[in-house]
Amino acid sequence: MYRTHTCGELRLTDAGKTVTLAGWVQRTRDLGGMTFVDLRDRYGITQLAFNPGSEAQQALVAQARTLGREYVVQTVGLVKERESKNKNIPTGEVEIVVQELSILNAAKLPPFTIEEDTDGGDELRMKYRYLDLRRANVRSNFELRHRMAMEVRNYLSAQHFLEVETPVLIKSTPEGARDFVVPSRMNQGEFYALPQSPQTFKQLLMVAGFDRYFQIVKCFRDEDLRQDRQPEFTQIDCEMAFVEQEDILRTFEGMAKHLFKSIHGVEFDGAFPRMSFDEAMKSYGCDKPDLRFGMKFQSLTPALSQGEGGTPLTDDLVRGKGFKVFDEAELVVGINAEGCANWSRKQTDALIDFVKRPQIGATGIVFVKWTEEGLKSTVDKFFTSEQLTAWAERFGMKQGDLLCIMAGKADKTRKQLNELRLHIGELLGLRDPKVFKPLWVIDFPLLEQDEETGRWHAMHHPFTAPKPEDAHKLTSGTELGTVRANAYDLVINGTEIGGGSIRIHDRTMQEAMFRVLGFTDEDARYKFGFLMDAFEYGAPPHGGAAFGFDRLVSLFGHRTDIREFIAFPKNNAGRDTMIDAPSRLDADQLKELGVASVV
Repeated sequence: MYRTHTCGELRLTDAGKTVTLAGWVQRTRDLGGMTFVDLRDRYGITQLAFNPGSEAQQALVAQARTLGREYVVQTVGLVKERESKNKNIPTGEVEIVVQELSILNAAKLPPFTIEEDTDGGDELRMKYRYLDLRRANVRSNFELRHRMAMEVRNYLSAQHFLEVETPVLIKSTPEGARDFVVPSRMNQGEFYALPQSPQTFKQLLMVAGFDRYFQIVKCFRDEDLRQDRQPEFTQIDCEMAFVEQEDILRTFEGMAKHLFKSIHGVEFDGAFPRMSFDEAMKSYGCDKPDLRFGMKFQSLTPALSQGEGGTPLTDDLVRGKGFKVFDEAELVVGINAEGCANWSRKQTDALIDFVKRPQIGATGIVFVKWTEEGLKSTVDKFFTSEQLTAWAERFGMKQGDLLCIMAGKADKTRKQLNELRLHIGELLGLRDPKVFKPLWVIDFPLLEQDEETGRWHAMHHPFTAPKPEDAHKLTSGTELGTVRANAYDLVINGTEIGGGSIRIHDRTMQEAMFRVLGFTDEDARYKFGFLMDAFEYGAPPHGGAAFGFDRLVSLFGHRTDIREFIAFPKNNAGRDTMIDAPSRLDADQLKELGVASVV
């Protein structure tokens, strides 16, 4: 062994021991007489002391002064109590008086400092990721990831789940994103696909009688990237047989609570709140609302009932007053930013600039302030003080508050207001990453329609079952926009952590779903014949869920960028800049695979 102890292990109780350490040089300090070296490994830092008291020691001091950052060295020495203790590190009460020093490998000067506050930018850090991973704060991300993976396995095993591996080379299936494909040398002209999820395989495991399955599994989707998306990512993938929606929610809510308690010591009273998709969209403008703060949407235009005739449920407080923007809008809706009435014109103009960005695409914001002088609005000339008071009552407004109101097409305006709500929440410091607000979003639409083509698409995937009371609409092909899915998403702090559904387990129903999605019978048989055949051999009722493990770990690590919790991530262009991938294949490889060269 190159070491008897790690660099994070020694304490004052070890004083007087002769030990051997190995690691990387963090830094050296030459104080003229004494020389000190901080030696680092995965476990911590230990100070090495070189004292030129004898001829032998002078030689060691001279050798120590040649050490550069990130040199790999081995040392033998005596553990001694430090005169000047460092309370910031666990080993700060001791040092090693060096007796022997061996350079195991010299190192070039790193392109950035290997410290918590590094001077390396993202691209540089990713190019030299193996150096970035030496930083203690980066390494701690992976210690967290390991702990969480172990706790997931422990919890699910205790719930009688079996961990089963499923294939990585599979058949291309339509699941929402583009597939990564792999050419087959032995079957030229044909391609495998990398799995977007193990969806069909876990359903087949239920048909096989495995009853409860899980896998912490790699998945692959060729889609546009952002902070919470990578082309390859990890899922906690689960499936259960002979269960209903309530059974699944209870099981995986239990898993989430177990993780919060074991990792952060956080406990939740009672069940996670539940919210329908319709309520989430109406009240927050998105299907993954952040409940760490209020600012619930309030409409100033009539909301229509679902009954015949569309009976108004709320009064119209804005139309017909001569303000064209409101008169022509399908929806006028707003939020109340409490305590923000003192915001300056510069601050409110910045909000308008924010929503006018191309990514959001709004035309502006109407503001109402309640100051000591009363209610003041940017549209005062169109509305009386009595009318503004009615608005204030609708929002539950009080003195010191600021209303932010937007207008336009209903769906688009709600999405724009959601972005504004989140932005204001950020400005006010209301999105504390150490506060956790989970909820289940349920009762999603089963289908969504493409406005341009008129085609129906599965909102989740084509294997999601409709609510039993809506199933007849699917089989008859009527009122498809009103069919609710037996589906659910776990949302924490405005991030979709995972979700799932009760699955279709009947061939007739699955065929009806494929027909609605525009599959010909022949195409459905070619792509999914194996699954529909399996349904005819005693498929049990089943359902499951999958959770984005990278997102979950980053949430627990109080960060938003999942790349910080993936050892070797891709950049936003989907490239690994460290190994320079993807890359071209040479002509011989392409010929062997039967693939034409791409220019």
